[in-house]
Amino acid sequence: MATQPPLRRTARTLPIALLRARERVMGPIREILNESGISEQKYRVIRVLDEAGPMEQTALANASCLLLPSLTRMLRAMEEEGLLTRASDPNDGRKSIVTVTDAGQQILQDHADDAAALFADLDERFGKERMEKLLDMLEDLVALDMREKGER
Repeated sequence: MATQPPLRRTARTLPIALLRARERVMGPIREILNESGISEQKYRVIRVLDEAGPMEQTALANASCLLLPSLTRMLRAMEEEGLLTRASDPNDGRKSIVTVTDAGQQILQDHADDAAALFADLDERFGKERMEKLLDMLEDLVALDMREKGER
């Protein structure tokens, strides 16, 4: 019987470390968003649309890190709340294009000062250079195709 390689302590595994870091950063963001009663997922959708402009739903799901079925359910609610609109893609009627409304943009404006202060504090405490390096490293990690074995 072959012996199994030893497992790392969970405290030193990448998935657990990423989850802990996410929760540390998201806690104060959730507190800010709770004031307006918007979820972090809806906020992400609004941010992506505000930054990128009108988008097809599949691209929006990818850009906002949501599964397409979850996004589809959210879009119905967000449309009813007046935060966005959906229209048929003029080039492909099976697709819909999502656009943020003025009310959706207002949510971003309402939280802009708090978000800027939060991230300025984070840059100061963690270090702006370290933050930029961390973000670069995370982008590199995301770019890896984990299904293929790389050269060792």
